[in-house]
Amino acid sequence: MPRSENKRCNRKPRTVRQLRTVIARLPADRPREYPGKLFKTQKEHWLGWLKYYNTEGAYGRRAGMNRDARYAYNHIVEPKMLLWLIPAAGVKPALVRAARAAAKGPKTMMAQSAAVRRVVPWETVEAALWPGE
Repeated sequence: MPRSENKRCNRKPRTVRQLRTVIARLPADRPREYPGKLFKTQKEHWLGWLKYYNTEGAYGRRAGMNRDARYAYNHIVEPKMLLWLIPAAGVKPALVRAARAAAKGPKTMMAQSAAVRRVVPWETVEAALWPGE
């Protein structure tokens, strides 16, 4: 295992709060109308989704589970959220293109999100969001 990967494995997992903080610093995508939704950008969607992550929030989650950022990333069902975060985080353009292409095949949002994550797993996004750590 390369030394940089081993270093990441020995570190505490990123918290949802850390993920929310770093996402808040990223440039927003172009505002759009999403009928029936309060957010106008996928950045706002992420921030709202993560704000009450370890509570029931608007999504009926199990409260008090204290999930980490990896868990949150791996449980996104909305591929648009992932496809905004990946390039905004600074993931290599070739992987961004591959993730977009992967999302086009499956029929359901859950399967599209899974396809995106197979191309760009949490470790890749984490490295892009926190370079040099």
